Amino acid sequence: MSPKTLPLLLLLVVVVIAWPLAVQSAPPTCYSRMLTLSREIMADFQSLQASEPEDSCVRYLPRLYLDIHNYCVLAKLRDFVASPQCWKMAEVDTLKDRVRKLYTIMNSFCRRDLVFLSDDCSALEDPIPEATGPPDWQS
Repeated sequence: MSPKTLPLLLLLVVVVIAWPLAVQSAPPTCYSRMLTLSREIMADFQSLQASEPEDSCVRYLPRLYLDIHNYCVLAKLRDFVASPQCWKMAEVDTLKDRVRKLYTIMNSFCRRDLVFLSDDCSALEDPIPEATGPPDWQS
């Protein structure tokens, strides 16, 4: 190898290594941030419900099913943050802070990016269960 080709070879190696890192580092969009945060909040709420005993104040919190495409979700977020239950539990306070953050993102920063496909408030109270697999065709 000649001394002139060594810098070119090093540059090529750096580009090949750095290219995948540069491609994956795109910042999240408003929509993806709202969607991710709503899913994290629902998962945290379900985990909190599963970990707390039946006589805990957690069972008195409003149900928390979030569909960011439903206009009623804004009222649902407000109601959850304003609920007086469990105001001394650190886990619930943390969850309420995250809910407040999602509300702020939806109502302020990403308001123009949001498209509501529904305004059916009852759908947030009794969500349709997601299918876990293909239907059983043999029964």
